[in-house]
Amino acid sequence: MLDPSSSEDSGGEINEDTQVPKDPPTSSGQGGKLKKQPPADQAQAENSPVEDQEKNEQERLQKEEAERKSKLQMYVFVLRCIAYPFNAKQPTDMARRQQKLNKQQLQAVKDHFQAFLNGDTQMVADEAFCNAVRSYYEGFLKSERVSRMVQSGGCSACDFRDVFKKNIERRVRSLPKIDGLSKETVLSSWIAKYDTIYRGDEDLRHQPQRMHLSAVSEMILSKEQLYEMFQQILGIKKFEHQLLYNACQLDNVDEQAAQIRSAFTETEAGVGGALLLFHLKTHSIYFNFSWLEPFVSFRWGTQGDFTTTHPLPMVKVKLFTESTGVLALEDKELGRVILNPTTNGPKQAELHKMVVSKNSQDAELKIQLAIRMDKPPNMKHSGYLYALGQRVWKRWKRRYFVLVQVSQYTFAMCSYREKKSEPHELMQLEGYTVDYSDPQPGLQGGRVFFNAVKEGDLVVFANDDEQDRMLWVQAMYRATGQSYKPIPPTQNCRAGNSQPYAPISLLSRQGVEELISAVPCRFDHAALFPFLQKQTLQHRMNDSFSCLGWFSPGQVFVLDEYCARYGVRGCHRHLSYLRDLMEYSGNNILVDPTLLHYSYAFCASHIHGNRPDGMCTVTEEEGEQFEDIRGRLLSLLDNQIIHFRYCFPFGRPDGALKATLSLLERVLMKDITTPVPPDEMKKVVQKCLEKAALVNYSQLTEYAQIEADAQAATEKRLEDMMRLGELCIEVLQQNDEHHSEAFSWWPEMMAEHAETFMSLYTVDMDGALQVQPVDSWDSFPLFQLLNNFLRYDPHLCNGMFHKHLQDLFIPLVVRYIDLMESSIAQSIHCGFEQETWQSVNNGSETSEDLFWKLDALQMFVLDLHWPEPEFAKHLEQRLKLMASNMMEACVKRTKAAFDSKMQKASKSTDFRVSLLVCTMFNVLIDAKKQCSKLCVLDSGLEVRPHSTAILCSLTTQTDHTFPSIHFAGPLDAVLSKLSRYDEGTLFSSIFSFTVSSSAFSKPGMDLADTYITFVRQNQDILRDRVNEEMYIEKLFDQWYTSSMKAVCVWLTDRLDLQLHMYQLKTLIKIVKKTYRDFRLQGVLDGTLNNKSYETVYNRLTVEEATVAVKAGDGLQGITMRDSDEEDG
Repeated sequence: MLDPSSSEDSGGEINEDTQVPKDPPTSSGQGGKLKKQPPADQAQAENSPVEDQEKNEQERLQKEEAERKSKLQMYVFVLRCIAYPFNAKQPTDMARRQQKLNKQQLQAVKDHFQAFLNGDTQMVADEAFCNAVRSYYEGFLKSERVSRMVQSGGCSACDFRDVFKKNIERRVRSLPKIDGLSKETVLSSWIAKYDTIYRGDEDLRHQPQRMHLSAVSEMILSKEQLYEMFQQILGIKKFEHQLLYNACQLDNVDEQAAQIRSAFTETEAGVGGALLLFHLKTHSIYFNFSWLEPFVSFRWGTQGDFTTTHPLPMVKVKLFTESTGVLALEDKELGRVILNPTTNGPKQAELHKMVVSKNSQDAELKIQLAIRMDKPPNMKHSGYLYALGQRVWKRWKRRYFVLVQVSQYTFAMCSYREKKSEPHELMQLEGYTVDYSDPQPGLQGGRVFFNAVKEGDLVVFANDDEQDRMLWVQAMYRATGQSYKPIPPTQNCRAGNSQPYAPISLLSRQGVEELISAVPCRFDHAALFPFLQKQTLQHRMNDSFSCLGWFSPGQVFVLDEYCARYGVRGCHRHLSYLRDLMEYSGNNILVDPTLLHYSYAFCASHIHGNRPDGMCTVTEEEGEQFEDIRGRLLSLLDNQIIHFRYCFPFGRPDGALKATLSLLERVLMKDITTPVPPDEMKKVVQKCLEKAALVNYSQLTEYAQIEADAQAATEKRLEDMMRLGELCIEVLQQNDEHHSEAFSWWPEMMAEHAETFMSLYTVDMDGALQVQPVDSWDSFPLFQLLNNFLRYDPHLCNGMFHKHLQDLFIPLVVRYIDLMESSIAQSIHCGFEQETWQSVNNGSETSEDLFWKLDALQMFVLDLHWPEPEFAKHLEQRLKLMASNMMEACVKRTKAAFDSKMQKASKSTDFRVSLLVCTMFNVLIDAKKQCSKLCVLDSGLEVRPHSTAILCSLTTQTDHTFPSIHFAGPLDAVLSKLSRYDEGTLFSSIFSFTVSSSAFSKPGMDLADTYITFVRQNQDILRDRVNEEMYIEKLFDQWYTSSMKAVCVWLTDRLDLQLHMYQLKTLIKIVKKTYRDFRLQGVLDGTLNNKSYETVYNRLTVEEATVAVKAGDGLQGITMRDSDEEDG
């Protein structure tokens, strides 16, 4: 079958499956005669294979002849419908159809989007748009269903755009709101980028300016365009149309009026209408030729060249002899000859008889001349022809013709007279069709004929040479640009058959007259119209539009006019239409169910007698056809609903599935008024959806290439179930997104369909899980995948499959938690036994491992999102309780190790906080942080009554850890040494003499400097090694407060004693440096200037003043007053 969008003529070919109505059989007159049977051997000899082959060939030719004649006759009827309609007009309110996509265009679109995803384009896009395009490319463009949809001819660029728009609308709605940027703006921007990607590098400026007929079929067509369309539909050649057009005199208003009156008389039908008169305007076209006047003068034995503007020039040649006499004035003329050269003349030298003077002795004088006439580039062919036309060359006579190319696409046939540079008559070849023809009786002159035909004109040409005729036909064929290629009659005759080609015999004068004089009412239009409608539908389905079975406005107009003019019943018309549409739909070609609904409702209203206009007569044959079509249509609709994912992929065409369900309800109706009981309709749809679940799952497993193999590895089977589960979820999501609206009348049925679909997956899933090892946890991702989808679906959440999934995984979850609890407890025991207390992140190696395992276990259970509330609550409580017990054990072991370390530490100023001690301290701090996250329920409730006690215990033990660090011991040792200088003691005088005898150093500086160094180094260690800033500040507050308090107590015990010079200088330096160092560490003024400090400050100030009165400069510059000159 040829593509109707092709520019070449189909050559009259038809689809092999299409049966053309045959002429009624005629009686041969020999039906009653009996022939004597020949002997068997004689019959065998007579029925030789050669004779059988010839007989079959003859039958085939006769069949083709009958089919051809039937098509030509139908085309005559169609011509009259188009030329002067009086019953119908082209509708203007039909929905505009979109251009369909083909396989090449689909591949080009895929390449465009692949190039964008690969970064090969210059388009700038954000990550969200790239993800949307990637999802569209992977889920839609690469889908096998899209390829099928394109192959079915029901897919357009608008369908692709609508699917993308629907996808991004869902994505954009889920994006967070951006200030100053509305989501409508984002959608518009994404759609614009999509259009750019879809077009790729195509440049709209380079699109063809002239659209083919199939590209303008959606518009209101002119008569010429309708003629051309039905030539393609019925396989009529252009020249055949022109012959029939001229024979029918469709440009003659009076003739058409007579035809209509004749039809009225024959059918006794009154038809009102108006005849539109068309006035033909002829535009004169002038052609100019650049030819020069002939002139030549040359001597004997030379060559003369000249140019001329005459296509048929006259050349005079004179032969002279030179006169030798002295008094001779001119040469003597021997003879002359007149020649008429042409471009087709002989190129070799020839003898020409010359005309001599009366007194010449050489009466038979001849001259040998070689004359060659070169034709200009725009002269394509020339020669003498007989011609007869209706507008030009109205007399049959021999003329000299030149085929002239006027411009690139314009040619003309021009006749010339001798010595004339302008054509005498001319005919522009645009719109004409040239072909060989039979000899025309009554025309004298010319042996072989050909003609050029056009609507309203016929020009017959003839000459005497067959080869020259072929050259003329080929040249004019190239000039007209016609799609039909003429075939010489000698090549057109079949082997062993001298009959000419069928169209020539049919379109002879007698054949044409028979076609145009046929009385329409004597034909069975009930048999002719279904064939015409089927051929029209075939042409429509093959054009460039995604028509889904809808005729174009021009086709509707012609078919309506045909039915009204020739009496085709509407019910019969729509029954044939339904039969053709169902045939296409059965071959996986997309047909709009709304169109089927319209035609079926029209027929049903006739059959059931409920026409609004009261016209409800039907024939018995129509009633039988309706019942047959109803049964076939019901079966077709059931099949489409069962295969709804493949018949209506991605919800395309828009609303088609919903229309199919509506049509199904209409077909199930017993008559046109009684509705179908809801239970009956629901039962039919439910049965279809049950089968659809099996079809969808079978197609899915075939697509995933998953086979039930008991010998396959367990990992492979589980991996297959993961991939199959993802595909099942994708199928259910697509069903909900694209098809759920069509089943909105029965939402529970879609849920049942999904449960049935997943029950098929259950069989494969259970088989794969049963072969997994006992303590293998690789199957949990499968549960998470399925549960994360099911828990958000309002119809499938806690449904049959969901509950079965929970029952499968409850034992696995419990077993996993038991083993993890035992493993964590064992790791705590073994870890702390071998703990080196090296710093790792926020704690030690054991603590970090413990907290990570507890957190990972809780996050694992949280990510399961267990759908059943009671079991989910049980899991949470158990994990929180486990964490509480593990944390308590961790803190106890850490505190015990800390206390043990502190007992072995030094209590002098040589003490430095160990890095191991800092790590233990960090473990306690981290445990306190983790406890609030791991031991408290998400709802804020306590896991058990003493969980708060655990938190308090952690806080208390952390706080008690500060005094455990030996910061007070070194200060006590310093104060103890200073106590030796108290007044009244045995050693005070000795120590005083020792100190005063030192002339080179400040008294008491060694003891004070040692303590200050102890404080500063420990401060640096704690600041660098302890992770929590808050606890460092708290530790420094307590350290400073306890230090000031110890000094205050020591001074209070000596209120009645005056401090020794050594004691005073040492305490002043220790107090001042301590105050300054802790202030630099961030201790607040409120803590620094506490009561203990004020008491110490006042006492030391008084003591300093007393010493200043008694000893003058005995303190050697050491004072409680702030001084910038004081060293650090």
